[in-house]
Amino acid sequence: MGLRYVVSIVEKRKQERYAAMTGLIVWTYDWVPEGPRGFVRDIRLRWACEEAGLDYAVRTVPFADRGADHLARQPFGQVPFLSDDGVEIFESGACLLHLARKSEVLMPRDPAGEAQTLQWTIAALNSMEMVTVPWWFLEITGASENNLTAWLESRLAHMERVLGEREWLAAGRFTVADLLMADVLRIGKIRAVGERPATEAYIARVTDRPAFRKARADQLDHYAAADAARARQA
Repeated sequence: MGLRYVVSIVEKRKQERYAAMTGLIVWTYDWVPEGPRGFVRDIRLRWACEEAGLDYAVRTVPFADRGADHLARQPFGQVPFLSDDGVEIFESGACLLHLARKSEVLMPRDPAGEAQTLQWTIAALNSMEMVTVPWWFLEITGASENNLTAWLESRLAHMERVLGEREWLAAGRFTVADLLMADVLRIGKIRAVGERPATEAYIARVTDRPAFRKARADQLDHYAAADAARARQA
């Protein structure tokens, strides 16, 4: 029996095990280094489930060894991804919209409210996060010059203007759009760019919600437990 055959059997059994799991499952890494804890994007899905009162379980894939079973569900080897009784989804934005379809808490059902929620959810990903992430990456890698700063400052200024005019982004209340936008904006380095009181008040208002506090605490506990398990094995 060749090694390749043995590996294929192991991977097949893993996939069969995953397929047998039912219910709503949020997938994340089994462990991550200290730096990203509290910000790994499975927190978005945990938070949405907590807001909506959806029962869910958390399962893991290895951080260090991103094998075929992981890549079959997330082709870039990232997290989170979501399983929902046979429905498999990757990308946090897509997962959030799937969850929002399950709960009016996350997205209104009237056409105008739904449209507003959708546009601001996409704006958080396309107009904000597509700027904040590369800017932040250049900052933490010590780039001698960050040519994205002016672009970032412009986008942040637009958000400060919007948030100075309203308490919530869509439908006059909290929605999944606020969840996602606040998660994009709460990064420490982003918050340190300029003086933006309306944005700061917005981030504080959204992240003070009990559902966020629980989701963050659960994620931190998850990785603390992984540390303890690694220590026992050492």
